Formats: sequence, C-alpha cells, structure tokens
Amino acid sequence: MANTFGKIFSVTTFGESHGEGIGAVIDGCPAGLTFDEAFIQSQLDRRKPGQSKITTRRNEPDQLQILSGVFEGKSTGAPIALFIPNEDARSKDYEHLAETYRPSHADFTYEKKYGVRDHRGGGRSSARETAARVAAGAVAMLLLKNVGVSIHAYVSRVGDIEAPQYTQLDLAQTDSNIVRCPHAPTAEKMIALIDKVRLERDTIGGVITGVIRNVLVGLGEPVFDKLHADLGKAMLSINAVKGFEYGSGFAGSRLRGSAHNDEFVNEGGTIRTRTNRSGGIQGGISNGEDIYFNVAFKPVATIMKDQESVDRKGDPVTVEGKGRHDPCVVPRAVPIVEAMAALVMADFLLRSRVDRI
Repeated sequence: MANTFGKIFSVTTFGESHGEGIGAVIDGCPAGLTFDEAFIQSQLDRRKPGQSKITTRRNEPDQLQILSGVFEGKSTGAPIALFIPNEDARSKDYEHLAETYRPSHADFTYEKKYGVRDHRGGGRSSARETAARVAAGAVAMLLLKNVGVSIHAYVSRVGDIEAPQYTQLDLAQTDSNIVRCPHAPTAEKMIALIDKVRLERDTIGGVITGVIRNVLVGLGEPVFDKLHADLGKAMLSINAVKGFEYGSGFAGSRLRGSAHNDEFVNEGGTIRTRTNRSGGIQGGISNGEDIYFNVAFKPVATIMKDQESVDRKGDPVTVEGKGRHDPCVVPRAVPIVEAMAALVMADFLLRSRVDRI
C-alpha cells in the first residue's frame, strides 16, 4: 500500500476503523516549531463523528496522543508520532458483511487486490483513517502560520443547493452552523435537505470549496509536481471524492482566451493579476493570488435501505441497510480538505528552500 504522502514534509498514516486505533507519523517537520496541541485537537473535534443530527452516531472522542517528536512544547526534528484510539467500534454490526460485497464500497476491489479484507467498517479503506490526516494536517497548518499562509474550506453545495462564491462570503462564519456553510440562508436549506434525506434512509453528496490565502509566489515544481497536480492528488485521495477543479475549472473551457486570461498589473509596486481565473497557480507554480478549488463528494455508499449484491461465491444476496453512517459526508469533510491542502502547501514550502543558491 502507498501509505505515505509528501516528499520533505511527509506523512505516513496507519490503523483501521475497528483496530486499536489510527495514527500518523510525520517526518521532515523542522525542529523548533511551537506545538499547539489544543489547536490540533480542535481540528480533530471538527472532524469527529457524533457532532449533530446530520452526522453518524458513532461516538469517538478522538483524543490525540503525542508519542514522539515533541519536547517542551516544540518539535525536535525527530519523527512526530500521533495516535488516536478507537473507543466506540462495534464490530458485531458488520458480521453480516463478512462474505458480502457492499455496493460502491472497496470490499470487492480490496479483496481481489490483497486476497484478504477487514470487513469491520471497511478496515483500512474506512473514512476513519482520515482522522490521522487531520491531525497531521493541523501540524502542517502550524508550520504554514509562520509564513502567514491561511487555509479555509467550507461546504459550498449539498445536492442542488449552492452557496455564493467565496469572495462574497465571510469564511470566519463557516463553523457557525452544523453544515459548515458560511452563508446562513443557504445553510438552513442544506440542513433541511440532509435531514430529509436522512429520514428517507438515504444519502446525498455535495461540494467543498477550499481557499488558500497569502501564498508565497513560486511554490510548485514543474513538470510533474505542479502545485495544482499535487492538490488534486491530495483531494482525490480522500474517501468519497469524485472530482477536483481549481480556478475557473471546467467552466473555463467554455471561454475564449481573451476572456479567460489574467492580465498583470502593478499595484503600488506589487505585481499581481487583475483577475484570478488561474486560481492562484500559473504553469504549476503559485503566483501569490488566492488559490481556490472545489472538491466533489459522492453520496455516502452505505444507505439504510436494502440493496442487491453478491457474495464471495457470486451468489445473489441482499445487503441490509443498518449501522451508523453519515447521510451527507461533506460537513465533517471540511477539516479533511483543509488538512490535505496544508500537507501539500507545507511540503512545497520546504521544497522551495532549495530552489536557488
């Protein structure tokens, strides 16, 4: 398995949904970074289950344990090991799935690839693994704060209900409601839709928008490690993600070059672009403007309705709709998107320090 992400600031995650716990090992974090454990825990709290009526009822405190790499409140330069115990795993809830392939899950593909699978909540393929990413990403955010980089994500769409563009929003209001949409009228509609879908024993997808501000000019590595390429890989590695676009994205393909190009201007001695259809990245390298992107999430594959499938022998079976799952994953995925963006940006920040003599 490819369990490591990043080249200098690298993160290896471990653990399964119903094992003893999950965690991450960070290598390449510079020594002397002030370690704000309360901030890391706050990010985990934003992702943890059981937050509201529109999230899974699994009750995990997700209490962080720091095992190594930190001394007297600062990073030492040694690998930082983070561990999060599993405390509310109910493995018996999955006994009926030991021989069955759930629709749109990784059961079939994992078993065919490895010859074995952990049917308890999906094992390694479970979204439970993303808690480790959030913890590691919070450390990356602490590093980025030293150079003024900020990362914000929010729910911009649920089903067909869509919020205004990020430039019209106060992103500080993202956590003011349970759906994490910083536009109150839209948030109310989103919450009502998710609750309706939940009562219908179904699920629904949505979109998370990410915004990275105060980015240094020059981050990104042509040709294959373009900044947007690594952001895309990071987002597409998140469970349930089906699409990624940045800047003008697919809508830009409808325009002519004369309408799409970002013209350069000199504002008080600072060179910048008049518009930002490039999404803060040109030629795979950051240009100093806001980096903004959209991440599309499919409806959660586990629904509370019976579905038809097959077992290991290929015989038809009915998969029972039961368990504790999110009717819509996007509210809890906001800190995951922020974490993966932070891991990318922290890695490129450190890599940029060897660009010139």
